[in-house]
Amino acid sequence: MTHNQAEAAMHGLFSVASWQSAAEREDWTDFTDRDSPGPAVTAYYDKSTGLAAIAVNALRGPQVIHEGIRLVGQTPSRLEDEFTAYLMTQGMELRYSQCADPCSPQLGLVLRAQRAGDVVLSRPVLVAAAWADRCWDTSESWIPRREWKIFEW
Repeated sequence: MTHNQAEAAMHGLFSVASWQSAAEREDWTDFTDRDSPGPAVTAYYDKSTGLAAIAVNALRGPQVIHEGIRLVGQTPSRLEDEFTAYLMTQGMELRYSQCADPCSPQLGLVLRAQRAGDVVLSRPVLVAAAWADRCWDTSESWIPRREWKIFEW
């Protein structure tokens, strides 16, 4: 999916707040809704893949549910326990980023943490299969550095 296709798919739900097209893996779009300032969803693009990752804002993004597990805006420690138990029952690998974010390369899912004032909440990053390899590695993954730096603390 291209930026224009993603924008069309979001039409009526979200609008483009900002967009940058630069280096091979640094293309991104922040989508926002009318009711809250700041991005609700950030889309990351790869020149060869198109839409390659989506990060959902812990405060403003839509809820994303995987197999009954609510991924957005949750207490990271509780979500990590639930996520770990799920991966174990599925025989899937659990990895951790250098920032201690739990990740699953099989699902293409990184459970990042985002500051929300004095609270920390979950910010999932979902990646396409082309980016799933090493999705936990903050220095060598395909996920742009921008994502790793925005909410680092």
